Amino acid sequence: MKTSKRKPVVLIPADVKQLGEHPFHVVGQKYILAVVEAAGAIPLLVPAISSHLDMTELLEMADGVLITGSVSNLHPSHFGQTVHDTSLPLDPARDALTLNLIKATIDLGKPLLAICRGFQELNVVYGGSLHQAVHELTGLNDHRSAELVPAEEQYGISHAVKLRTNGKLANIVGSTDMMVNSIHGQGLDRLGTGLTVEAHAPDGLVEAISVDAAKTFALGVQWHPEWKVMENPQYMAIFNAFGEACKAAMLRRIPPD
Repeated sequence: MKTSKRKPVVLIPADVKQLGEHPFHVVGQKYILAVVEAAGAIPLLVPAISSHLDMTELLEMADGVLITGSVSNLHPSHFGQTVHDTSLPLDPARDALTLNLIKATIDLGKPLLAICRGFQELNVVYGGSLHQAVHELTGLNDHRSAELVPAEEQYGISHAVKLRTNGKLANIVGSTDMMVNSIHGQGLDRLGTGLTVEAHAPDGLVEAISVDAAKTFALGVQWHPEWKVMENPQYMAIFNAFGEACKAAMLRRIPPD
């Protein structure tokens, strides 16, 4: 059987950040390095200029998509709500790109890994809704990290999650238990149609989902497995599985010589 030394290409949509007088399109380095080191792929950063991009054309040159976390929140108009806290940042340009890209990725059978904000976007694409302030809800814990602390503390292990027995995520990490970080103010409320819950936090909040009709890897997690991924075997297992799915997609797109 022929093999290929080529590496798959993974699209990573950018956020828009205002630096001085100019907007910049940026992606956190930890996501880029996780794609390179743990998924074994080539990252291709996509600017948030959706009106100038064709999703099908984009995906024709790629073998997978990583939807990242962000300091910004998805605008609540996408799930039928008004803004709860006007002090929190929004990024409508990213919304316009990622919501369309997620749908196109699944429709075209490409692997998808969605993290934190991306996990929430995945739920909304399938008609789900979000809690805008989990910490204000009775019965749910505060899932935010402490402010103004070093990244090592922000992204440190925070709580356990229980994975669905024989679920897609449990089969990937080889366990029904994980310890994860927690850096989010928003969280899943109504689960989107066609999604399956893969993990819960101890307070019952949904922490991972998969796409029922996906032809390949399509997983979203609320935590940040990209953080020091090479030092955490379960985090690495997620990126390894994503990378293997991307390699399989690459071989369908460009068969080996």
